[in-house]
Amino acid sequence: MNHITEVLEYNRQFVENKEYEAFRTSKFPEKRIVVISCMDTRLTELLPKAMNFKNGDVKLIKNAGAIISQPFGSVMRSVLVAIYELKADEVFVVGHLDCGMAALNADHMIGLIKERGVSDVVLSTLENSGIKLSKWLRGFDNVHDGVIHTVDVIKKHPLLPPNIPVHGMIIDPNNGALELIADGYN
Repeated sequence: MNHITEVLEYNRQFVENKEYEAFRTSKFPEKRIVVISCMDTRLTELLPKAMNFKNGDVKLIKNAGAIISQPFGSVMRSVLVAIYELKADEVFVVGHLDCGMAALNADHMIGLIKERGVSDVVLSTLENSGIKLSKWLRGFDNVHDGVIHTVDVIKKHPLLPPNIPVHGMIIDPNNGALELIADGYN
């Protein structure tokens, strides 16, 4: 059975058995928090449990490294939507130990892109259009600096209300332990 067939069959039974009822909530985050975290698979269930969040408590934005690389990109837009439209009034940036974005090697990734069939012509066209893949595909040197960078991007954003606390944390994906590295209340 392929993945799509497996997912659709499970979903049919999920809906038929009304298992969705346990997850009903409003679109507004109960705890009025927006969390930016890494897409690492180890955090899917661990992060909400370690932070005492249940379905409906927070707006959770996940991406590679919990990084906001563009102040006017989709991640920051999502933060602003959570604040202005969905009534969040606090931001948590949660990076994690052993993150794959730490020291991501752009040249290595470009090599993998080529191996998967993207041509040199496409890569050259992007570079000639001003997209510097070696910069765009770069990670961060360490998770602490990555979290602090994202906290700073949010705090300095011209559209962020001045009274919104922005916190930075690092979670250990092995045990869920949290380290506070930026206290938005101070």
